[in-house]
Amino acid sequence: MLAGTPRGFRDILPSEALARERITDTVRACFSEHGYLPIETPLLEYRSALEGGGRLQDSPFQLFDTDRSLLVLRPDLTLPVARMVATRCGTDKLPLRLRYSAPVVRESSSLKGQPRQFTQLGVERFGTTDEDPEVEMVSLLAEVLDRLDVPDWRIVCGSVSPLTTLLDACSPSRDFTEEALGLVHKSDLVGLDELVARTPTLSRQAADALRQVVRLEGGLEVIDTIDQLLDEADAPVKGRGTAELRTLVAKLPDLVEQGHLTFDFSIINSFDYYTGIIFKGYSEGIAASIASGGRYDAVLANQGRPGVSACGFMCSLERLQEILGEEGESGVVTPGVRLAERPLRIAVPKGSLKDDAIRVLEEAGLPVDDLRDPGRKLVIREGDYEYIIVRAQDAPIFVAHGGADCGICGNDSIIEANVDLLQLVDLGFGACRFVVAEPRTKAGAAERAYGWRGTVRVATKYPRITQRYYDSIGQQVDIVQLHGNIELGPIVGMTDRIVDITATGTTLRENDLVIVDDVLECTARFFAGPAAYRCDARIRSLASRLAQNAAASKEDE
Repeated sequence: MLAGTPRGFRDILPSEALARERITDTVRACFSEHGYLPIETPLLEYRSALEGGGRLQDSPFQLFDTDRSLLVLRPDLTLPVARMVATRCGTDKLPLRLRYSAPVVRESSSLKGQPRQFTQLGVERFGTTDEDPEVEMVSLLAEVLDRLDVPDWRIVCGSVSPLTTLLDACSPSRDFTEEALGLVHKSDLVGLDELVARTPTLSRQAADALRQVVRLEGGLEVIDTIDQLLDEADAPVKGRGTAELRTLVAKLPDLVEQGHLTFDFSIINSFDYYTGIIFKGYSEGIAASIASGGRYDAVLANQGRPGVSACGFMCSLERLQEILGEEGESGVVTPGVRLAERPLRIAVPKGSLKDDAIRVLEEAGLPVDDLRDPGRKLVIREGDYEYIIVRAQDAPIFVAHGGADCGICGNDSIIEANVDLLQLVDLGFGACRFVVAEPRTKAGAAERAYGWRGTVRVATKYPRITQRYYDSIGQQVDIVQLHGNIELGPIVGMTDRIVDITATGTTLRENDLVIVDDVLECTARFFAGPAAYRCDARIRSLASRLAQNAAASKEDE
């Protein structure tokens, strides 16, 4: 049997290669007309050299060479280009405009069904820090999308400055700041709400600002709202704040008036890479961004080149192929119709969450009569809505891959899926508790085993939740993933403990297991795909109604 290509890599045949060439030529010509010069960087880089500029955002392939140096296959182009500029280009060459067209590779779980090689078409501009390169970048991206005839495109902008300004002025501790940034980075806005709620030392104004800033979206009025929130929270802007956003609006009025340029501060989950404006390009009908970029001066400063502005963006060739109707496989679904011309697709969980999910949807004004008794139907169409009936564990996958626009499931399912989603509303039902438990008769055995073995063995259905818990307490864990009756693991001596859900504790007591620690409390959440959320006002409207109803229910309790 002849071997095929490795998982996540594929051959590109002539018909597709010609389409890719046409797209690439169009983009390259646009970049060249604006004075961007071609460069190439090595496929392999020293990991230490890239991490000197900033944390690697994506999982890279890595290997040791014969000199025992740790190398990585580049997972993106921005850090390699920044490394090149920092080490090879003097200040006398600024401003410097560079372009590239090159493949990158990223490791990805075999369970995600995602490609591991991509081609990026991008530009980077380096100059002095008193310039506004964001205007040039956003304008250039708009020209590229327009020249390619990308359907219904828009550029969504945000900035990390308001959030970091708030945290600098109001955060009670470094731990709070790191946890808040971590939650925003994971797009867990509900988790951020919970963190703020359990931190009484925050002023009411600071708490309100932290909750609201990451949810603001719209036009120029959003910038006014942010300034007001910062002022009320007594958080004076340091360095680049909302002024850069106002400059963008003032210099690109046509894009704003035509609806091609909007603002959405949920986009700032890339805070650890960028230092100012962040922007992404979207097109209706695709489940991910087709372009992304922003300002990242700190990367150059970390490379020993302070005082240099750095701003750029890249387009995904594979995603451009799909949105332009060419053959291709980017790993995201393209329904092929405008969002406004089809029903809003909502992933509704089966099982114990179903009745409450239907209830909150009905309270939000959605038609649900046919959803109550769907029979064997898996897709229910009611008016302007289409309900996709799935297992709760599968709901995040359907949304992340574009099979649905938004959905409902427990936070545990979102953690285990480990996909790019926006967690928007805690719906307040389906509460469950994750615990660590062990046999009553084996108290202390796990600690003794850890003492000589250096690890604890744990049976669970939830490997990511379990790993995250043991990472948080600084213990090494060997996870044995089971799919049922995990209580048997420690009973028969296969593991030391279990991590599982409990509501009443009855199953644990009946098997003579006792709880030794709490891991996590979960409730049902409303979530959405980032692209769908930023392109479809219906999702934002539904999220607002669900949040209002959930808050009202909490007050009534």
